[in-house]
Amino acid sequence: MKYLSIDYGAKRVGLAVSDPLGAMAFPLGTIHRTTRDALFAELLRIITKENIEAVVVGLPLSHDTGPNQVQGEQEQLIVRQVKNFAASLGRRIDLPIHLVDEYLTTQEAVARLRESGVSGKRISQVKDAHAAVCILESFLASQKP
Repeated sequence: MKYLSIDYGAKRVGLAVSDPLGAMAFPLGTIHRTTRDALFAELLRIITKENIEAVVVGLPLSHDTGPNQVQGEQEQLIVRQVKNFAASLGRRIDLPIHLVDEYLTTQEAVARLRESGVSGKRISQVKDAHAAVCILESFLASQKP
């Protein structure tokens, strides 16, 4: 099964795809958001072009148990935005959509990029797609028996 992974953000949306067997994840790119309609049009184009069979959306759940109320409210807002995005996408496609915890995937992506020798400005250009890879790898690993 071929998956599309989405690292949803207010300004940028990182994308990754799996191989047709659903075993490996590869960065696909980043959509710089302009309008909601343009975002969905681009996603539908990619889903068709890539023959996607299911979508994985990163859900930014916090693993912080601290008492920081402001941060908690902001996190809840982001979680609601991602869930609304996934629901809107679900109304536009007839494919399964899986929500997956994406806790620290951007940090993991940045660390991997630095480790492989990618420098500052380039990291900021590709980190969202690589975060989508981390999300997809986590999902794929959870699907193995």
